[in-house]
Amino acid sequence: MSSIDYIKDNKQKFLDELFDLLRLPSVSADPAYKNDVLKTAEFVKNSLVSAGADNVEICETAGYPIVYGEKIIDPKLPTVLVYGHYDVQPADPLELWDSPAFEPVIKDDKIYARGACDDKGQMYMHVKAFETMMKTNSLATNVKFMIEGEEEVGSDNLGIFVKNNKEKLAADIILISDTSMISLDTPSITVGLRGLSYMQVEVTGPNRDLHSGVYGGAVANPINELCKMIASLKDENNKITIPGFYDKVVELTADERKALNSAPFDLDEYKKDLNINEVEGEDGYTTLERAGIRPTLDVNGIWGGYTGEGAKTVLPSKAYAKISMRLVPNQVSDEITELFTNHFKSIAPDSIKVKVTPHHGGEPAVTPTDSVAYAAASDAFVEAWGKAPIPTRDGGSIPIVSLFKDELGLDTVLMGFGLDSDAIHSPNEHYGVTNFMKGIETITLFYKHYANKH
Repeated sequence: MSSIDYIKDNKQKFLDELFDLLRLPSVSADPAYKNDVLKTAEFVKNSLVSAGADNVEICETAGYPIVYGEKIIDPKLPTVLVYGHYDVQPADPLELWDSPAFEPVIKDDKIYARGACDDKGQMYMHVKAFETMMKTNSLATNVKFMIEGEEEVGSDNLGIFVKNNKEKLAADIILISDTSMISLDTPSITVGLRGLSYMQVEVTGPNRDLHSGVYGGAVANPINELCKMIASLKDENNKITIPGFYDKVVELTADERKALNSAPFDLDEYKKDLNINEVEGEDGYTTLERAGIRPTLDVNGIWGGYTGEGAKTVLPSKAYAKISMRLVPNQVSDEITELFTNHFKSIAPDSIKVKVTPHHGGEPAVTPTDSVAYAAASDAFVEAWGKAPIPTRDGGSIPIVSLFKDELGLDTVLMGFGLDSDAIHSPNEHYGVTNFMKGIETITLFYKHYANKH
C-alpha cells in the first residue's frame, strides 16, 4: 500500500485520535490544569509508541516534561529531528467561543478547538506521517521526536534539556510545523521568525484604593498615568520611542522587500476578515512588512481598579499591563528588555512607583533557503500541492529555532500548514481538515525527497 492510500484509508482514525488529543485541556499557563498537561504528555508518548517509535520516554524537567522518541533505521542515513509542543493557550474568554473550547467539532471542513492549529493539530501530523511511513515501510531516514509542554509559557526548561542532551538530539536538520502558509491555493515555507520580549508592568500610586470624589484631582491615578506612559511608547508615525530600540535592526534591501511583497495579498480581504476599516502600523512599510520584518510593541492586557458590574467610584492604588515586543534580526531579547525597563521607569512621574517584571523572551531567526532540506521541503510541496512554495517571513516567534542553531548547530525547516485566519490564541481557533490531511501527506514526501538528495 502506498503512503497516500494509507493516509486516505485512515482519515477518520487520524481525526478521531486528534479529537481525543484536543479534548485534553493542556493549558501550561494555568496551574489548575497541571494534571491535564501531564495526561497530554502521556497521550503523546502512547501515540509515538503506537506509531512505531523506539526508546519513547517522558523526560522530566523543572516544569512540564518533554516527550522523546526515535526510530534509527540506519546510523549512516541522515536524521530528522521533529520539534513540536503539546501545551496550548488559555481558552479565555470562554463566552466568545461558538462551541466548547475543549470539545472539538468540525464545521465547514474546519476543526474548532483550542490547540487545533497551535500546535496539537500540526504536531500530530508528524506523528501520523511517521506512522504512515512505518506501516507502508517507506521511512527513508532516521527520525527523532522532541515534543515539549511549555512553549506557550516561554520554553524555560527546553534550553537546559537541549544543552544536557546534545548526543541524544544529534541530527542533520530540524523539522517544525508551528507556522502558517499563505493559503490552500498558495503554499509557502516560513524562512524568518521574529523574536520576543515580554513583561508585566505594575504602577502604584496611593497605598490603598481611594474615594474618587474625596481624592480625585488631588492624587495621581495609576491607570491614567499608565495609559499616558504606554501612549508615549510610540510616536505619531507609529515608531517605537525607546532609546536604542532600533540600533541593531537589520534593514532589508530593496530586492528583499520586493520579494517579500510579491506574495499574494489582498488588503481589502484582509480588512474584511478582521472587520476593520483601515490598517495601521509603522509609516513607510506595507502590511506584510509590518507583520513580518519590523519590530513591534503591543499591550496584551491592561487592568486595574473596579471592573465588575455597576459603578464603584474608586481611585485605584495600582494598575497593571502586559506588554510584548516582537523583535527582528539582530535584536537581542535581553537587551531589549533592559532598554524597555530603563525607559519605562525613566518616564514615570514622581507621583507613582513603577515595577517591571520580565516574563520570557526569544531570539529572532532566519533559516536558509539554499539547503538540501529546504529543497526537499519545496519538492514535497510541488508534488503534493502542484506548485512551488513561496518563502515568507512569519511575524510569530519560535525561540527554539535560534536555540537549535546555537546549541546543536542545526538549521530548521518550518513547514507550517495553518492559515493566518485560524484564530490561534483567540476564541474559535480552528484548523482545516484539508490542511491536516494534506500536511500529513506533504511531510511524508519531505522524508522521501530529503533521503533522495543525500
